[in-house]
Amino acid sequence: MNLLGFASAMDFVAWRGIFFTVFILHFVFACQLLLLQPLVSAVDGKPGDAAELFERVSQNIKVKQYSEALDDLNAAIEADPTLSEAYWHRASILRQLCRYEDSEKNYKKFLEMKPGNSAAEKELSQLLQAQSALETAKNLFDSGDVTKSLHYIDKVVLVFSPACSMAKILKVKLLLAAKDYSGAISETGYILKEDENNLEALLLRGRAYYYLADHDVASRHFQKGLRLDPEHSELKKAYFGLKNLLKKTKSAEDNTNKGKLRLAVEDYKAALALDPNHLAHNIHLHLGLCKVLVNLGRGKDAVSSCTEVLDIDGELVEAFVQRGEAKLLIEDWEGAVADLKSAAEKSPQDMNIREVLMRAERSLKLSQRKDWYKILGVSKTASIAEIKRAYKKLALQWHPDKNVDNREEAEAKFREIAAAYEVLGDEDKRTRYDRGEDIEDVGMGPGGGGFNPFGGGGQQFTFHFEGGFPGGGGGGFPGGFGGFQF
Repeated sequence: MNLLGFASAMDFVAWRGIFFTVFILHFVFACQLLLLQPLVSAVDGKPGDAAELFERVSQNIKVKQYSEALDDLNAAIEADPTLSEAYWHRASILRQLCRYEDSEKNYKKFLEMKPGNSAAEKELSQLLQAQSALETAKNLFDSGDVTKSLHYIDKVVLVFSPACSMAKILKVKLLLAAKDYSGAISETGYILKEDENNLEALLLRGRAYYYLADHDVASRHFQKGLRLDPEHSELKKAYFGLKNLLKKTKSAEDNTNKGKLRLAVEDYKAALALDPNHLAHNIHLHLGLCKVLVNLGRGKDAVSSCTEVLDIDGELVEAFVQRGEAKLLIEDWEGAVADLKSAAEKSPQDMNIREVLMRAERSLKLSQRKDWYKILGVSKTASIAEIKRAYKKLALQWHPDKNVDNREEAEAKFREIAAAYEVLGDEDKRTRYDRGEDIEDVGMGPGGGGFNPFGGGGQQFTFHFEGGFPGGGGGGFPGGFGGFQF
């Protein structure tokens, strides 16, 4: 009995296995029939089923599922190599993807089967135009002609090949070269919407944010790309280059805050050398460097740094102020006043700017008056005795009666020497002069009613030098000029 029961159980298991095997085979056959029915029907020449295939292909193209569309067409052509419409559809998709050689073969295959089809011939012509335009655009990009290259991409290539990844990436590179960073961000956004893991799009989009000085967002793009491909050389270069730039910038700022100005100068210069084209960030580096150089008293270098800032942004008020301060250091009074006036006009409520401007205007005014110390050839710390000695010497040298051959020049010099002594020989006038105050009617230049030792009812001076002058009676010069009395 046990043996009979065991045999019966085994028979049940065997029959159950056979049943499931038959069921699975029927299920697979049914699936194949359902999935391949349109293709089989197309082979059998049923127009409705072929239309359904091409409608599905069209829908896939609309949602940019080009691979799925090509898979359907490839299967259809494999099932029926005489299905001419499939070649045409495949040619069109390949043209849009800028796979020009494969596309051209499919157009030609279709035209062999359907010669004289004007629509296909037109598309083949467009393919050749797009292929040529893409090659031209690449060459123009390599030669630096960004505008023309962009024209070929926009007006030809992407018109006939709107799904061409190569052309889209080239367009982004052109936009970056043209400094249209917002445009580059927009274009890479479309690319990444279709393929979020496109490494080149991540790299280029990161660069666009980088050049806008949005470093955090740039870094996130570079990091995402590196997570996908840790050995991607361009992404590594971009990411670590950005990290180094930010590190150098922070070091420069920290040293400035700590008063280590010479170290700050070196850090600013090192940061600027990393990427001279990064204008959005370099403007802040140049300005920071200019401020440090002003504090160090290096006026000429500071002017150069602030000029770099204004070359990037000609409206930056702080750059005008700092360059004005730098020009004061090198005694370019007129340049300082011009820069500070520009700053004051752009920021009329800033009283600090007004204060520096007044200082510059005063310095300019002082620079335009006569330097009596220079005329007498003495220092600003000279004693009264030194000033008197210098005056005597020059008065003797330039007395008109001793310069008969150049009398007019001598008279002018003599007047200037006398005016200088009138100010510097008087303690009160000298003090006022040193403070920058105006001293009226002295040395104001031609036509200014200035000091004249010679005529017009002016005061007469008599020299009384010990021993007198040769040829002069009573220690004076002949000729009626009289002398200066000491």
